[in-house]
Amino acid sequence: MDTRAHLTPGVAVSLDGNVRRIVAPNAGLMTGPGTNTYLLGTSEIVVLDPGPDDAAHLAAILGAGAAPIRWIVVTHTHRDHSPLALRLAGLTGARLIGLPPPADGRQDETFVPHEAPADGERLPLGDVVLTAIHTPGHASNCVCYLLAGERLLFTGDHVLEGVSPVILPPDGDMSAYMSSLERLRAFDFEFIAPGHGSVMPRGHRVVEALRLHRMTRESKLLRVMATLGPAPLERLTPPVYDDVAPDRHSWARLTLEAHLIKLEREGRVAQDGGNWRILGA
Repeated sequence: MDTRAHLTPGVAVSLDGNVRRIVAPNAGLMTGPGTNTYLLGTSEIVVLDPGPDDAAHLAAILGAGAAPIRWIVVTHTHRDHSPLALRLAGLTGARLIGLPPPADGRQDETFVPHEAPADGERLPLGDVVLTAIHTPGHASNCVCYLLAGERLLFTGDHVLEGVSPVILPPDGDMSAYMSSLERLRAFDFEFIAPGHGSVMPRGHRVVEALRLHRMTRESKLLRVMATLGPAPLERLTPPVYDDVAPDRHSWARLTLEAHLIKLEREGRVAQDGGNWRILGA
């Protein structure tokens, strides 16, 4: 598995004999170098996460190989991952596989799957077999896909390179996210192919580091709350994320809210009149 292949938009790069990657031209604060679209198989093609509805990206996918595109698989329906699926399926007749979009106003509502994979379902798709692993958290319809022969896990935005994904309540759920990280321990993979960034080796170490990062952030939140006393979300965000650039605080605030909702469910904090406080403090 080539973990150092370049991330140039529009260029199909071979990661191994069965997997190629094309980066969409949508680089930005929340998308990094751009959304990764993966092409799996040789005689028939699976397109995983077709990305945004962009004409240049569509042309790059269609021009990447002579084999027919038979399936389009999405990890989740945020608007940088699935909108091109509708147009690509219309041109190729490919079947759409993924979970329907939740109704939170942040989703690609054009995605209507032909097949919604069950948790743990094995999907024989031409040259490859993918196992669907439901991993709600970043969004409620997040699914990771394991390509067992390559020990390669496609994670969408569940696990990213170098950053922790934003958890977007109310559809995004920190309790579910932590549980989803934990359940990945049961699967055999060495490499992680994220929705943004490069392929990562030592996949289980990556997942464990991410879990520890989230728990460290939660512990920091509780320390800040103990110091400040009852405080609104807007006042909590700067000290809890004092190691994050201020231009990212609007996104960090969403993840912080997800932590607070998790702690509230656990009976450790409560909200009164817009202020959050530690119970018993």
